Amino acid sequence: MLSLFLTNVLLGLSIALPVGTVTIEMTKQGLKNGFVHGWMVGVGGMTIDFLLMVALFLGLAPILAAPTIHTGMWLLGAIFLLYIAYDSIKNADKQIMIKGEKTTKKLLSSYKNGLLVAISPSNLVFWISVFGTFLSSSFSEGNELSFIVAGLGILAGIQVHDIGLMSIVAGTRRVVNETFVKWVSIGAGLVLSYFAILFFTQFLKRIL
Repeated sequence: MLSLFLTNVLLGLSIALPVGTVTIEMTKQGLKNGFVHGWMVGVGGMTIDFLLMVALFLGLAPILAAPTIHTGMWLLGAIFLLYIAYDSIKNADKQIMIKGEKTTKKLLSSYKNGLLVAISPSNLVFWISVFGTFLSSSFSEGNELSFIVAGLGILAGIQVHDIGLMSIVAGTRRVVNETFVKWVSIGAGLVLSYFAILFFTQFLKRIL
């Protein structure tokens, strides 16, 4: 079981490495409000991963994979990303928190942003394809424990990535100025808007 866990830690780490919507929001919050806020975005994203894993464990994979549900997820993801993108650009001018100061932003707000940016069809497809297949084989062999261990391994790998990334960002923010962080926020908003457009395009393809 230890080898299974460690293998999936590496899988979780490799999954988290590519720059995606959660990583972008984590970096932005980490630069503006510090390590904990950036990390809470990651925790919010991982909460969605955990809930999808539980849903698959309970046998909801066929429902999540249904065309109607999948189509709705594209639209929902686009709306949430546009909301986060707008917020990122709107608040780009807000002063960053210097080490030792208290930020006015609540941790729950950063956690909520992580939840919203993580609700994406690509995330849904990953969990259904990877864990749906694994779960089927585990259950056929009567080995639900393997699924749980693999799931915990992937979540641990994602956490390793998030903590490592936020450690780098926390060190970087000490030497950057407010203008740099402002443009990072604007850039993050534009990239998230791009993802939102892609999601909405996929939604239109499925209804037209």
